[in-house]
Amino acid sequence: MTLLESRSFLHSGHGGFPDLVKMSSEVLVSRPRYDTRVKALGAPEKEPRAQSEVPPPSAGTATVGYRSAKYSPAEWFSNYHSILQQACDHRVRARSVQRESKTLKQDGEADTQQSQADGTRHLGARLQDIHLLKSELQRSIEQLMADTHALMALKKRLEKALDATQIPYAIATDNLNCRTRRPPADLVRDSVEDELLKEVDLIRSVQALLKRTTAQVASQIAMNREAKQTLELDWSDKQQAYSLDERGGGYSNMSLDTQHHPGSASMQEQLCNSTSWAEFTQVNLSKAQHEHQTTQSLRALAEGILQDTTEDLRVQCSRVDQAFSRRCEELVEAKTQLEVKLAQILEQIGDQETNIVSLEQAVHNKEAPLRVAQSRLYLRSLRPNMELCRDQAQLSLEAEVRQIEATVASLEQQLREARSSLSRLEESRVALEKDINCKTHSLFIERDKCTAQRRRYPPVSVLSGY
Repeated sequence: MTLLESRSFLHSGHGGFPDLVKMSSEVLVSRPRYDTRVKALGAPEKEPRAQSEVPPPSAGTATVGYRSAKYSPAEWFSNYHSILQQACDHRVRARSVQRESKTLKQDGEADTQQSQADGTRHLGARLQDIHLLKSELQRSIEQLMADTHALMALKKRLEKALDATQIPYAIATDNLNCRTRRPPADLVRDSVEDELLKEVDLIRSVQALLKRTTAQVASQIAMNREAKQTLELDWSDKQQAYSLDERGGGYSNMSLDTQHHPGSASMQEQLCNSTSWAEFTQVNLSKAQHEHQTTQSLRALAEGILQDTTEDLRVQCSRVDQAFSRRCEELVEAKTQLEVKLAQILEQIGDQETNIVSLEQAVHNKEAPLRVAQSRLYLRSLRPNMELCRDQAQLSLEAEVRQIEATVASLEQQLREARSSLSRLEESRVALEKDINCKTHSLFIERDKCTAQRRRYPPVSVLSGY
């Protein structure tokens, strides 16, 4: 039986101390004192006291077993007094711990409520900040979308304007090719050709400018889409963060969907501070605003280019048309003058032919008088002897023959001149008719081919890309 069991036995009234002495020595075995409560409380164990030498029994060998390994009354009293004192100390300590626990619980409850209220308030402020930045991001995204759509429409206009320049270019080059088929006499480097060459150079310059502008617009569209994608990613992250913070702000102590996450309070390496968080969005917004300003400048530039190129093309077209008009007027005037001159030449040819016929008739008419005079002289040359006298008749006949021969010679000379003149008139007629044909062909090319073809020149709206 242990010491505690002995205490229980004594307090329960099962005999007194003398009865305990009578217990067999085989039941009460001597052993060191061991307090299990001290061991549980973690106090250092006391060294077992050395057993004092028990004086030899005085009652003989029959009481030897009852007197060995027994505590003294002082030890017994000291033992339970120490137990009482220890229990009292533990009780006092327990009351102190209870008071401290109550205070700690109250303070902890207040601190927890305050920190939870602060967390809820900070979450609400954070939600407002996120909502504000989300609104700015949404506005910038919509602005970039509008800018991108406007640039796409502008790019389409530029492409249409570029395609529209193919018609003026084809017209101008075809006009140049057609004018190369003019008769050699009219192959002249006139103002029409100069203006057409200027128009071709202008159209090529306009095409190159429109291509560069289209490439710039396409590049700006890509930049806007990239900036828009960055803003959308930022907006999506903030939307997710807003949803999570809103869900977290709705948690309370009565919420059923909360659970423990022991590692959630640890600082993560990828977390940023509030300054860098706001700066990140501001950088994205600044980039989007920069792209918006660039888009506005590019749109104004492209609109100005379309307006200027359209105006330049139409002005040059008017110059070419005016040059063609003047050239056609010149051709018509030249053709009219040639036709008038041809009519005069034809009339002169007719008169000359009549003159030649009359000269031939006059020469023919002189043959009979000449034959008569010559016949008379011949007959008179047959007179005999002294009858061959150069009388007045002879002299008259000789003078008549000379006069007739001189007249015939004059008429024949005049006839030759008339025929030569007629030949020159015929050459002039041929030249005039040939030149008239050239002018007619040139006028057909200038007016019926080129000018008629230029009526298909695109209007201002088409050149502007509409």
